[in-house]
Amino acid sequence: MTCGFIDNCALPAPFPPLWAIAWGQDQYGLWADLQIKGVNQRMRWIRPGVFLMGSPEDEPGRDDGEVQHEVTLTKGYWLADTACTQELWEKVMGDNKSRFKSDVQLPVENVSWDDCQDFIRAVNENFSGPKLRLPTEAEWEYACRAGTETPFSFGKKITTKQVNYNGNYPYNNGVKGEYRKKAVTVKELTCNQWGLFQMHGNVFEWCADRYGEYEQESVKDPKGPADGEDRVLRGGCWFNLGRDVRSAFRFRLTPGFRSSDIGFRFSLGQKG
Repeated sequence: MTCGFIDNCALPAPFPPLWAIAWGQDQYGLWADLQIKGVNQRMRWIRPGVFLMGSPEDEPGRDDGEVQHEVTLTKGYWLADTACTQELWEKVMGDNKSRFKSDVQLPVENVSWDDCQDFIRAVNENFSGPKLRLPTEAEWEYACRAGTETPFSFGKKITTKQVNYNGNYPYNNGVKGEYRKKAVTVKELTCNQWGLFQMHGNVFEWCADRYGEYEQESVKDPKGPADGEDRVLRGGCWFNLGRDVRSAFRFRLTPGFRSSDIGFRFSLGQKG
């Protein structure tokens, strides 16, 4: 199958959203700018749709936990076009525990899943629109794939000009590239087909879900298991091998874990 949109509920309501300070449409789709503490964050409208989550059995480098299955997302949502920056984190939280601090447009890192919840609560206390949250694992992969079924949104191969990963270990016998040994600014590399930057590599991104085995059958709006401690991370990071920044790659850690390769991006729920 190919990724398909659900046409009868494809547009956000209302549009423009009440929280937006600017909005429009470009080659990637609808966008709207959210302002938090004087910092602008571009949000991308992700339409509801159907896609294949996980990886096919013949995908090089796949793990057993990536069982491929059909997922239907019945509601659209707004997703930040970048990982949360250090600038935004500092404005909201008043501190910055990141390791790499040479530029405020670097992604905030060294943040746990619990830290992300503190950030989201701090914003939502003063936000009257649809509430900030972490994307579900299914929402994250759907947005990362951006309509593709290949190992990466860029195709079957990647280079370090597209993705910040350890170029000494390219994917599937690819050409070696640069190993930067650090995160880069959130818009330094190419965005995907839906206007989302660095869904592959740079920093891992926390998802809302607890980690669990995938369903074998088709599912609608999955939110992960109800029990369990570990939370899902997606996307891989700056020191990962090429296989570990694939669209289907999954990782898990306890919600209190922090590291210089872990950040997050947030979403806004769609009412109705």
